Amino acid sequence: MELVTTQTAGAMLLAILLDSLLGEPRHWHPLAGFGRVTTWVEGVARSKSPSVSGWQRQRIQGGVAWLVLVGLPTGIVVIGMPGNGWNWLPETLLLYLAVGAKSLTQHGEAVLNAMRREAWDMARQRVGYLVSRDTSELDPEGMAKATIESLLENGCDAIFGALFWFLLAGAPGAVAYRLINTLDAMWGYKTPRYLHFGWAAARADDVMNFIPARLTAITYIVLGRTKRAMHCWRQQASTWKSPNAGPVMASGAGALGVLLGGAACYHGVHTLRPPLGEGRRPSGDDIRLAIVLLHRGIFLWCGIILLIWGIGHA
Repeated sequence: MELVTTQTAGAMLLAILLDSLLGEPRHWHPLAGFGRVTTWVEGVARSKSPSVSGWQRQRIQGGVAWLVLVGLPTGIVVIGMPGNGWNWLPETLLLYLAVGAKSLTQHGEAVLNAMRREAWDMARQRVGYLVSRDTSELDPEGMAKATIESLLENGCDAIFGALFWFLLAGAPGAVAYRLINTLDAMWGYKTPRYLHFGWAAARADDVMNFIPARLTAITYIVLGRTKRAMHCWRQQASTWKSPNAGPVMASGAGALGVLLGGAACYHGVHTLRPPLGEGRRPSGDDIRLAIVLLHRGIFLWCGIILLIWGIGHA
């Protein structure tokens, strides 16, 4: 029995190559279009009023909207897959669109380059492209911290999680994962607007990311300061707000040897978050180290997949 087929391994490697060469499409990216459709579906869903009221109504509205937005595109992918041996082509293209490694690193590099020029307003603006927190008053350490946190967490969302679900369930798995992840990014806030409406989106993302998050954490541990990263995962992950972001960010911070977490402002509310990692306070140079960690992680995953494929064909 092949754990990784030739078609799956080839499609994954080709998709990663396409992403490294081309990055995300500059125009008409499907996830950007999906975001606009999501806004429209939210408006339609909220206009419908089930017989129940209050928070239950919002959960039903959000749940139905979630089912439509995830189920319909995923179903189209499943039905539309050709069965004549050409599956590798749409699988490659769909995984290429699901993986955002180059875009993620480009955003991090844009912050780093602005910081090196001491263009602080530009750097804060670039950080704002990566995070949902208020960036207007961030100092250089705060900008580095926010960028590294985003790179580490999105390493799971935009890279390793998509690869995991592709290996497990092919293109439909990768597509469903990124749609669920996008909905969580849009609706998963604990604000009055989304606390209940986004409940299904947030819980689904927790489930889909449970294994990928821990595989991402292991990736950071293997490629960084291993003992420190393992210690930070064990001691700090459970203190974080998210059951999946905790292991990823704690292990990543430990692997880099930097101290993350602490104060941040979200939607006008100042929050003191638990500490993550150990070591020095982050600087612009640590953004580069985080990007290198992601790239090394991609090489590691590719190497493991090729090894598994080779064993299956020995």
